[in-house]
Formats: sequence, structure tokens, C-alpha cells
Amino acid sequence: MTLALLGGVALAQTTPAAPPVVPTAPASTSPATQTPATPTPVPQTPVSTGDPAAVVGKVGSETYTLADFDRAFRLAAARVVNAQGIPFEESYLAEFAEARPSYLKQYLRDRAITQIAMGRNKVDTAAVEQQFNDARANFETDEAFAQALAATGYSTPEELRAELTRQSVVNAYLQGIQDRFTFGDAVVAGYYNLNRDKFAREAEACVKHILVPTQAEAQALVKNLQGGADFAKVAAEKSKDPGSAAQGGDLGCFEPGQMVETFDQASFKGPVGQLQTVQSQFGFHILMVTKRTPAGAVPLAEAAPVIRQQLSQEAAQKYLDAQVARLNTESFPEVVTVTPAPASK
Repeated sequence: MTLALLGGVALAQTTPAAPPVVPTAPASTSPATQTPATPTPVPQTPVSTGDPAAVVGKVGSETYTLADFDRAFRLAAARVVNAQGIPFEESYLAEFAEARPSYLKQYLRDRAITQIAMGRNKVDTAAVEQQFNDARANFETDEAFAQALAATGYSTPEELRAELTRQSVVNAYLQGIQDRFTFGDAVVAGYYNLNRDKFAREAEACVKHILVPTQAEAQALVKNLQGGADFAKVAAEKSKDPGSAAQGGDLGCFEPGQMVETFDQASFKGPVGQLQTVQSQFGFHILMVTKRTPAGAVPLAEAAPVIRQQLSQEAAQKYLDAQVARLNTESFPEVVTVTPAPASK
């Protein structure tokens, strides 16, 4: 397991959103063919530590210690672990030990951006406090909240509040930069014509479904739906797919081959806007294709917002790089480099 996801981050990803402080959702029984990632075994050997007050880097007039770095590194590692559906534990840090020196570069860049943002934007204290309170409200007790925080890499509630504050200011600053750069129709059309190959797309179907165990139940629900029953309400009440039931049965849009065969066939070859019933290993699906898009080039009108977004991000990234370069940065990777302690015999 590595921290490859945490290095060389683009503008829109410079400050990843804080992991949600919520328990892991139950596995879905939707007809998707993908299988969840297999958790990497947790090593039993601990990672050696250094002096928490040791300086790991300097950005402008600010100095950052090993304790500061370790807090950020723990959050970064937790994001990678949480993305696999696994609660974070301190023992996982040993698995990421080799990535510490390379992550230090990203850490100091993030702190440079934070300094710049703090100098240009004010903290919306009320908004940050609302975010924090919303997170806390998901849990009945302080103990349950603390356990959820630990599972997402936070040691204390104050760490979460501090990170929410930092992200709030930085994200506002980054959005402000991007909003400065706008591009007219001629520029967008020129980019589209020069990069048509980037706008080719696969066929796509947008589908909603209701999953039930038996054919008899499916037939009864189809009759109700044909009689005027609301699809979303029936899905919420009857569907055995917890992932889509809460969304009124909506599975969103997907490309060919992403669902089990019978469901895939109905989605891409069946009628649009009509009820269909198919069987899979999950049970019986009452499905409706709400929209189907053929393979081919994305039209300019549809691609234009994406192009404008990309061009503004690229322009903003260059501006941001220039601002960061103006801050003198010193890095001491030897301070964050750790060696796994010998395993006990």
C-alpha cells in the first residue's frame, strides 16, 4: 500500500475534503459486477518515532515540526485506508512508512497554500462550526463520536475542527483563483476541435430498479406500478438493494459491461421508459431505462462547460504555482524518514 494518491496533486485536489465522520455504509446488492478491494494485511511491526519538536520544514516565516507532519500524514493515510472501506488504525501507519519523505513535499506545498489563503481570506467561523456540529450530530454519545474520528484519522475533535477551518479558507481561495479565468466561445471551440479524441464516449444507460427476492413479488409490484404507483416510493419501501433504495431505486448512469449480464442486456437493448423484469443472482429486478446515450463524440454544447472548467483550472494552477514559488521553502526529509523497528522474537 502506498501514498501515491497523495503526491503531485492538481489544483482542484490540492486540499482533499475531510473524510466523512460516519460509519461505513453496508455493502450494496446492486447488480454491479465490480468486487470490493481486498484489504491489505496490517503489519504487526511498529514504526519508530522521532522527536516531535524536530523541524521537518520551513515555509516563509513558518516552521513545521514532526508532530505537525505526523498529524497530517495520519489523516492522509486514513483517507487511503477509508477509500477501501476500512476503518483507520494506527498500526496501518507502518504500511505507509516509505512514503513519508515524498509526502513531505506535498505537505509543505499544502502549508504554503494555506499561508497564502489565510492572508487573503477570512475564516467563516459560523460555517465551520456548522460543519463540525453536523458531524457531531450523527452520533448519540461523545464516545461514539470519538471512535468515528479515530476511524478517519483524527485524534481529537479539535483536530477535526482545525482541519475544517483550514480547508474552508483554502477552498475559498482556490475557487476564487479559478473564477478569475474565463474563456470565450471561440477559445472553447478551438480546444474542442484540436482535442476531439478526448471527447469520445462509450454508450451509456441511466437506470432505476427495484430488487425483490421472488418472481411473484416482482409481478405484484409491476402491476402496482402499471396502475400508477410511484416508482421511487415503491423502491424505498420494497427494494432489497440498500444502496439504491434510499435514492428511489436510481442507479445513475453506467457503461456496457458494468452490470451483470441480464441486467446489462436489458439496460442497453431493452426499451427506454418502460418497465422490464429480469433475473440475476441477486433476485428479480424491476428496472426502467430512463435515458440511453449512444457511443460517439460528446457534442460541443455538452463538452463546453467541461472545457471551460479544465482551462480555468490549468490557468489557475499556473498562477498558484507562481504564488507558492515566491515563498522560500526548506525541507528536511531525513527527519520524517523512519525505519520499521525489529520484530520482537
